[in-house]
Amino acid sequence: MGMITTSDGTRIYYKDWGTGQPVVFSHGWPLNADAWDDQMFHVASSGYRAIAHDRRGHGRSDQPWTGNDMDTYADDLAALIETLGLYDAVLVGHSTGGAEVARYIGRHGSSRVAKAVLLGATVPLIIKTGANPDGAPAEAFDAIRADQVHLAPAEPVAERTADQQERGQRQDVAGHHPLQAGDARVELTPDGRQGDVDDRGVDRRDPE
Repeated sequence: MGMITTSDGTRIYYKDWGTGQPVVFSHGWPLNADAWDDQMFHVASSGYRAIAHDRRGHGRSDQPWTGNDMDTYADDLAALIETLGLYDAVLVGHSTGGAEVARYIGRHGSSRVAKAVLLGATVPLIIKTGANPDGAPAEAFDAIRADQVHLAPAEPVAERTADQQERGQRQDVAGHHPLQAGDARVELTPDGRQGDVDDRGVDRRDPE
């Protein structure tokens, strides 16, 4: 276990178990290196060097205000690989970690990489747009999010105002259950009613 420091001064925590050909694990959001403990134990016990880091903003790594984007995640992975002097590495990424691995290869090449394993990796753009005609329609995601809180589908993404999107991304408070990630601020109060909640988590329609 140790820390490296990236070019912008961010400290990245990592685990380093075993010896042999390196296998580097990149976790998904919002996990940390501990998510790979079982796999790391098996890999290290089988004659490989198992390495996993906490992505910036996650776990025991620093939580900087800047650099929370895929290019910087990939650059942090590059800093880890270069600092530890790794070659012939097998890169394993799950979810966001899969995108991180792919972006690493795109930005830094494959000279240090033997293989890459992408497990349920996120993609650059999943919504169908003019530039991404093979993507999934936004309505499909509206239906999924609505079903998660047992509401009728929210208004289509394209019709939401910037203000609605901003309010929909605010952090949940006081036991309410908002639709987030760009949704309008539609919520359920603890008794299951659809509510209109202020910044204190108080249903504005409730009497004082």
